[in-house]
Amino acid sequence: MKVRFFDYPFQFNEHADEYTRIFREVCGKGAFILGEELERFEEEFASFVGAKHAVGVGNGTDALLLALRAAGVGLGDEVITASHTFVATVEVIHLLGAKPVFVDIADDHNMNVHEVEGRITGRTRAVIPVQLNGRVCTDMDILVEVAEKHGIAIIEDSAQAIGASLKGRGAGTFGLAGCFSFYPAKVLGAFGDAGAIVTGDDGFAKKLRALRNHGRGDHGEVVVWGQNSRMDNLHAAILRFRLTKLPGAIERRREIAAMFHDGLSGVSSLRLPPPPEDGIDRYDVYQNYEIEAEGRDQLANHLKEEGIEVALPWGGKAVHQFEALGFGGRELPRTEELFDRVVMLPMYPSLSDAEVEHAIQATRTLFDTGKHEKGYA
Repeated sequence: MKVRFFDYPFQFNEHADEYTRIFREVCGKGAFILGEELERFEEEFASFVGAKHAVGVGNGTDALLLALRAAGVGLGDEVITASHTFVATVEVIHLLGAKPVFVDIADDHNMNVHEVEGRITGRTRAVIPVQLNGRVCTDMDILVEVAEKHGIAIIEDSAQAIGASLKGRGAGTFGLAGCFSFYPAKVLGAFGDAGAIVTGDDGFAKKLRALRNHGRGDHGEVVVWGQNSRMDNLHAAILRFRLTKLPGAIERRREIAAMFHDGLSGVSSLRLPPPPEDGIDRYDVYQNYEIEAEGRDQLANHLKEEGIEVALPWGGKAVHQFEALGFGGRELPRTEELFDRVVMLPMYPSLSDAEVEHAIQATRTLFDTGKHEKGYA
């Protein structure tokens, strides 16, 4: 049995007739940029995540960049974040002339918020908690208190956490702004690049709308140096439809996560993510199913031989480990331990029970028969 890491064709083929109708309708109107479909998606997406405003932009990276710009981050400032993230999170800090300051991760692979206050200096302007793998960072209430105490902005990187929540609050709604990506493989994916920023601040939302549209205000007057980062109406229309299917897709992800947890628990050489919880205090959406394994490379090769595609996040390195970026010498022991052990199993709603079970049994076969080599890869 072959198991894809992600099934891109299914994204379209599942509802091909509906997407064809949407394409004809939007293109037939000839309204492609900053139109009704975008406005309606912004309203519906804001409601879904529990925010007052949503601002559609060109991609998730631009969402982070524009949010930091609107928050006043610039040359010589410092922004605290995690190194276990896609490079875009840190890239935007660098592009604004600011300095990224890393904190380590906790055992759930998300930012350890308890380390943030110790890294704050007089130059700290913002903190970017990365809500990774569909899970909100633990103890966000503590991070909110720290940020308020020191007068710094929280800009959430919620690209992987659409629909996730903690203590009744949706990912992206804990700070000044939350940034989302609709890259095709995300929990809510477009058919190309698209992104959004959510906020509860009226003035901040107005600033973002100007920044994404060449700095133009309500009446076309240029009020600030901006850029071109507008979600087009075709993406917005597709995302509106896909948003109606999202609750069911998330529930399927949680079912798959529960199957993995039940099937792989008890394997001493594995460290699994927390299983889905039934209470309202936490709701994880499982953008990825990221595990740690002794003999990680052997496991990855074994699964590939069994027809199961796996991935190492970001080529197998945290951001601070890319030598070309010039960080060097920073010690993040938990992050570095993770990247000796981490591998991602397939995780998407169209996975069948049989495919999930095949991945479970193939993994258990390696460890239960004692064929794997002890120790780190």
